[in-house]
Amino acid sequence: MTKNDLRIIFMGTPEFAVESLKALVENDYNVVAVVTQPDKPVGRHHETLQPSAVKQYAVEQNIPVLQPEKMKDPEFLEHLRTFNADLQVVVAFRMLPEVVWDMPRYGTFNVHAALLPNYRGAAPINWAVINGETQTGVTTFFLDHDIDTGRVIMQEPFDIHDDYNVEDVYDGLMRLGASVALKTIDRIIEGGGYVESMPQEEMIEPNATLHHAPKIFKETCQIDWSAPSKNIYDFVRGLSPYPGAWTNLVTSDGRETVMKVYKVSKTESKSTKPVGSLEEKNGKLFVNTPDNLLQIDVLQLSGKKRMEAKDFLNGMRNSINKCK
Repeated sequence: MTKNDLRIIFMGTPEFAVESLKALVENDYNVVAVVTQPDKPVGRHHETLQPSAVKQYAVEQNIPVLQPEKMKDPEFLEHLRTFNADLQVVVAFRMLPEVVWDMPRYGTFNVHAALLPNYRGAAPINWAVINGETQTGVTTFFLDHDIDTGRVIMQEPFDIHDDYNVEDVYDGLMRLGASVALKTIDRIIEGGGYVESMPQEEMIEPNATLHHAPKIFKETCQIDWSAPSKNIYDFVRGLSPYPGAWTNLVTSDGRETVMKVYKVSKTESKSTKPVGSLEEKNGKLFVNTPDNLLQIDVLQLSGKKRMEAKDFLNGMRNSINKCK
């Protein structure tokens, strides 16, 4: 079997998935169609339809694009079958019904941005950083009935440096994911459609605690200033630049406004003030935690642009009080 013999349908939506699709196209794999989300209404009155990043790239490459509202829609399924795909590759898409993932003769594999069985779920990159992990990675696995539980084909690690935020890890895993996707396909080609895979249950060490990666909501992103400073540091970088950790800023006159915090720095300095208290020292902004002060470097007030803390102090120096 060669690249040309293997008919691939690619499924994905965001920029993260484009890197893998681009790698397939540029390395002459036979991508016969792309499945992505329907165009999204944007603009003040939702009058404009915005295609996904995957659709934009696929159209540029003259690859047929399918955009089903429902994955079990009979018309969509009939159209999908006409491409006679041998394999489906899924990157950052949606949950697929069995009638879809079981359609190709060699199955459907997913590229997941974590080292399964750890960090199953919708936000593995965020939660790995929030939890202070020093390593994550990419897993390819065959889809089955439950989310992120299928047989593992390949894994490759990725180191998370202490100063990395989610964007840094996202970019690294996006590139690594494309590489692992190609290696996985090559193994399938070399095996004539067969590739060794391992049940995730066999990969779990006795008494191991698995971390999960549920979807992140606004309330998930509120900073708990009573946590240790290292935990807060990881929490902020685990949500930066998107969706952004936030807190309620209380001014000296008692007014409250939402403040997003995009970057903080660890210090060894301590304070006797209450947890959450804001302090200015030598033109820098600090917030107190149960152990050490954290330096706030980049923030954004509700309705304002993102700014460095020194610019914030220029306008708010006499009114800062605390965060809660």
